[in-house]
This record gives sequence, structure tokens and C-alpha cells, in this order.
Amino acid sequence: MLLAFGFVFELPLVLTFMARMGLVNVAFLKKNRKYAVLIFFIGAAIITPPDVVTQIMMALPLMVLYEISIIGARVFGKKKAEEVDAEDDEDLEEGEEIASQKDTKTKEE
Repeated sequence: MLLAFGFVFELPLVLTFMARMGLVNVAFLKKNRKYAVLIFFIGAAIITPPDVVTQIMMALPLMVLYEISIIGARVFGKKKAEEVDAEDDEDLEEGEEIASQKDTKTKEE
């Protein structure tokens, strides 16, 4: 049972890594939250001895860690192509502004 509790605390890392690879996204995690809670309680019932308190002690941290995983997926997840294009355009505009400022400085000298 100690190993089970140890694996439970790896959930944010696993889901964040999956989001980074593009296997899951924040919308998917939010949409399937109710199924995740059901799976947490079923898994906790299977892993723990037939004791309701221990089952809840396993399922509640899983629910909290799932919410932390959603935050991690939002922060570290793969960006949509539109967002990446918008950021590239902004970077390009900033680069052009810097280049034009350098050109005006060299012309003034």
C-alpha cells in the first residue's frame, strides 16, 4: 500500500508530461474530470484494504493532484498553432523594430 501512495503522487508529473507531448490538453482534462473522480474512487477501493477511511485517504489526494495536473498542463502544455503563430509574429515585429532603431542610430552617426 505504501507503493500505491507513492505512485499517487506522481500523477501531476505524468499528466504534465503527457500534456507537453500533446497527448492530453487542458480542455480534455477539465471535460473528463467527473470520470477521473470516479476512477480515483474505484482505484482506491481496489488498492486499499476494505476500509472506507483508507479509500478516502487515497482518493482525496488524487483529486487534489488532478487539479494540480490541470494547472501544470496549462502552464507547460503544448501550445496551439495559432498561439505559436501569434507569438512568432510578435517576435518578428520586435526584431524589426530593434533593427530599424539600430539603422537610425548608425545613420545619425
